Amino acid sequence: MDLQQAVREVHTCPLDDIMGLLPSIVEGQPLTLLGLATRVGETGVMPPEEVTDACRPLVAALFQLPPKDLVSALTETLMQTKVDDALEWLLQIGLIKEFYPELEACKDLQQEAGRRHKDVWEHTKLVVKQAVRRPALRWGALLHDIGKVPTRTFTDNGVHFHGHAEVGARMFDGLNRRMPLENTMRRKVRFLIKYHLRSAQYEDSWTDSAVRRFAKDMDEHLVDLLDLSRADITSKRPGRRRQLLFQISALSDRIDALLAEDAKKPNLPKGLGNAMMARFDLPASRFLGDLMKALNARIESGELEAQQEFDYYLDWLEQSGLLAAKPH
Repeated sequence: MDLQQAVREVHTCPLDDIMGLLPSIVEGQPLTLLGLATRVGETGVMPPEEVTDACRPLVAALFQLPPKDLVSALTETLMQTKVDDALEWLLQIGLIKEFYPELEACKDLQQEAGRRHKDVWEHTKLVVKQAVRRPALRWGALLHDIGKVPTRTFTDNGVHFHGHAEVGARMFDGLNRRMPLENTMRRKVRFLIKYHLRSAQYEDSWTDSAVRRFAKDMDEHLVDLLDLSRADITSKRPGRRRQLLFQISALSDRIDALLAEDAKKPNLPKGLGNAMMARFDLPASRFLGDLMKALNARIESGELEAQQEFDYYLDWLEQSGLLAAKPH
């Protein structure tokens, strides 16, 4: 029986009848355990207790598989709408403990004194469920708070997790060596873990330069980061939830507005070409156009600033060596 057939049997077999089917399937295709988890994620129906009990000793068979195969199957599970139920079932059968102990350690780790629903595992499951169904984003949501376990401290002011994002990113490096994600996804997931708190720091008092710098720093990960920030809001207080969502939307809208404004504005100030012709005794020519292109390229790369005074660019050109090619 191949894997697809085995998983199909797990998906179509009535849960009450799966007891007799599961061990023989798992013996030949251990990934069918993940097929069952994916089914839980699709339906939100937890297997009967006796099925869950029977699956616990079968988890060991997964160690026979290449880690990348297990990661691939878990990715499919993470993409389901009832993913929180699937994750809870994977915790119950011991798969999380065996392969992702950093997550298992989040169980019963309280984030706020006296508020059991706020433990890191319960919060994590909800964040994954709320995250847009893109693989890297779901993995980022799953692992974004693993750094809270070693950073938790208690003071008179409550529970704190100082530096947990940076610690979590370093923990992810070790986790990924065991259970490797594809390289592009690995880079994105690590970035999301490390910077998942950044957008929550936004305030209306940020200058336009600060907003531009934030967007530039987040670069290709900006959309995923903002989506993770939205998913990371699990407060049960409607007012607090609205406030945080509004804050993220305000940041997103402001970035869009500034990017649109910047797209309309040329990099170089109007009249610079005439200033170059006067200072360097240049005619209107292809060479002058090449110098303008060179300045634009340096601005795009970040070496020069846009929309500065004429002398800023003229002084740079004098020291750049580009004028040596001036036609005589």
